[in-house]
Amino acid sequence: MNDAPSDPFGQTSGNGASTSFDLLHEKVRRWIWHQGWTELRDIQERSIPVLQEGQRDLIIAAGTASGKTEAAFLPIVSRLATDERKPGAGFEAIYISPLRALINDQFGRMETLCEEVEIPVWKWHGDVASSVKERARKRPQGILLTTPESLEAILVRRGNEAKRLFAALSYMVIDEMHAFMDAERGRQLQSLLNRIEIAAGHPVVRVGLSATLADMRISAAFLRPLNPDGVEILESQMGSQPLKLQVRGYIQPRLKQRDANSDKGEATESTADIEIATHLFDTLRGHRSLIFAGSRRNVELYTARLRSLCETSGVPEEFFAHHGSLSREHREEAERRLKEDDRPGSIIATTTLELGIDVGHIDAVSQIGPGHTVSGMRQRLGRSGRRAGQSSVMRVYTTEMAIDERIHPIDAMRPRTVQTIAMLNLMLRRWNEPPQIGCLHLSTLIQQILALIAQHGGLTVKQGWNLLIESRVFPEIDQALYIDVLRRMKHPEVQLIEQAPDGTLLPGEEGERVINDRGFYAVFMTPDEFKVITDRGRNLGTLPVDSPVMPEQLIIFAGRRWRVIELDNQRREILVTRAYGGVPPKFGGEGLPPADEVVAEMRRVYESISIPRFLDKIALECLTEARVTFDNLGLRHAGLYRHEDELLLFPWVGNRAQLALVLALASHGVTANSEGIAVTIPAKDGGKLVAALKTLAERPAPDAEVLARLVPDMKRAKYDAYLGEELLARCYASEHIDAARVPIIATDLISRLPAEATTIFETKVPL
Repeated sequence: MNDAPSDPFGQTSGNGASTSFDLLHEKVRRWIWHQGWTELRDIQERSIPVLQEGQRDLIIAAGTASGKTEAAFLPIVSRLATDERKPGAGFEAIYISPLRALINDQFGRMETLCEEVEIPVWKWHGDVASSVKERARKRPQGILLTTPESLEAILVRRGNEAKRLFAALSYMVIDEMHAFMDAERGRQLQSLLNRIEIAAGHPVVRVGLSATLADMRISAAFLRPLNPDGVEILESQMGSQPLKLQVRGYIQPRLKQRDANSDKGEATESTADIEIATHLFDTLRGHRSLIFAGSRRNVELYTARLRSLCETSGVPEEFFAHHGSLSREHREEAERRLKEDDRPGSIIATTTLELGIDVGHIDAVSQIGPGHTVSGMRQRLGRSGRRAGQSSVMRVYTTEMAIDERIHPIDAMRPRTVQTIAMLNLMLRRWNEPPQIGCLHLSTLIQQILALIAQHGGLTVKQGWNLLIESRVFPEIDQALYIDVLRRMKHPEVQLIEQAPDGTLLPGEEGERVINDRGFYAVFMTPDEFKVITDRGRNLGTLPVDSPVMPEQLIIFAGRRWRVIELDNQRREILVTRAYGGVPPKFGGEGLPPADEVVAEMRRVYESISIPRFLDKIALECLTEARVTFDNLGLRHAGLYRHEDELLLFPWVGNRAQLALVLALASHGVTANSEGIAVTIPAKDGGKLVAALKTLAERPAPDAEVLARLVPDMKRAKYDAYLGEELLARCYASEHIDAARVPIIATDLISRLPAEATTIFETKVPL
């Protein structure tokens, strides 16, 4: 071991090979040799000189398992090992992750590297023992692995120690940076980076790591808001692994209908789910795989079925559940099982394993349903095919309803299959969802004002402005809005802050309670759970509400269609009554559609005649049926179709634009509901619909804040309840409503009204 050459690759600047390898500290090179590496990845070669220099911010954009973490920490550890360090002088590098599990995973990898150069590594998050944190706090040095929430806790609770803790800081590394952008946690993180630099008393090199960044200009502005042009961007030049991709279709027979007066849900077990579980078992048993099942319910459902198949077949148990409601010990046990290279096993997960937690070599990835985002699908695909010469393997399972005389037109359009094809097409073109700009994030602004007050024992209005607005953490907020937020926080109804005679902002009565709450350090919250109660008093269960629910809106629950009678925000209840007139479409149960580009690609799939090579026989049949239905409905040229007592409007836009249209129609007395790619309107409102569309097309874009006030409950973020209606409407509009496009959408829909539109409103047209 001690006789290992300093240049195990035989690559030196003299022979024109790896000049970057020579820049690394000798002990880091020795560690690389011990790992058995034969070469550095291209992204590592290019990042080493930049980070060794330690003067420039850097974004490292490369695929999953491309060596991004090592691309950052090989040069960082080398630089720290070279610099003279005074023990206990402060942490020298911080690694920030969105997940505790990812920190735990990276800790083991980082510890072996840092042991070689005698640099301590510390974990600091909610699951770490207080005794470990206390040792790190008393003698801060080396590398700190943490989350934004734990950094917030350090600054708020140990504000007077911040300078001592971060005085020696040279690097801040943000892993999975895309997971922070365009989110409350992202604004909090930007503020934390700024606050830590101020505590350190000098600029600190910022490094962002990600596999799925869509816009490098916006990404650079996120990493260093005041100087995005100074951020260097390195994108991997390595070719992609060979790809094996398949979409497998399954048909769900119609469930047995109950009596029309019954409000009981369907009890028949899904045969499609059974068939999918059987194929997963037959294909994956004896291999190592990840199965992304979507919801926690699906994770439990498929895990139980797969384990039952193991028991029935008399084979060892190989399938394990993994989701956020399970204990940490249970999740880590599943992760450890997959890290055992000599044993087969599969984990069925929600999104918990989408990011870079290492579970060892994976043969294949399976996904049930189209998934939420294209970037998430790419992250999942990247978990397999990590070994040289191995293909990345992904199977996507889609379920559609059997076509008969009672099928709803949206179901007949096979939206799940078409959305899956559209997302895979975009993934293959290397497209990712771009971050949304223009969001105010006032809830996070409130939290950060309170955090700064707690950290410093008080805050002036000017200091808050400099730290949060001038720093461009909240670039959308002007002086007037900033003052309005402070006034609202000071309002007698709110009492988050109060002002001392010298102008210093201090915690108010409610502010003290909020700051002292153990959940204060997290700016995000999970969707509210509302009870769903029928007009007969029956409790159907709870529904997480993360998109608008309004009276007269249709929702899908317990396998049936319901019309909302009333939304009670105080009691967190939704009162519903049975809605008839057709079988509820599955896609409609998902509410708003996906992103604009996904919807646009879905339309292209419907209109095209090309056949993707990755479809199995049933998926191909579903695509054929989808295109036939698309043409039968006249949607190649028209945007409106009548089905029984409702009109189906197809604007072909994404979630923010469709919500704007639905609310704009509501402002003109038209009851409209988002049902995925379509908007449904009662046929009796057909005349009002055309009149409303003409008015919307002719007039300037509606005021987004006025539209927002039509949403009964606009609260989506953690501290929205403190904003008051005016600020809340402004915030909700900035984040959820694309009102500027309403006239364009209305003009397009008017141009695509069928010639017989006036009779469509009066006649029931069969499918």
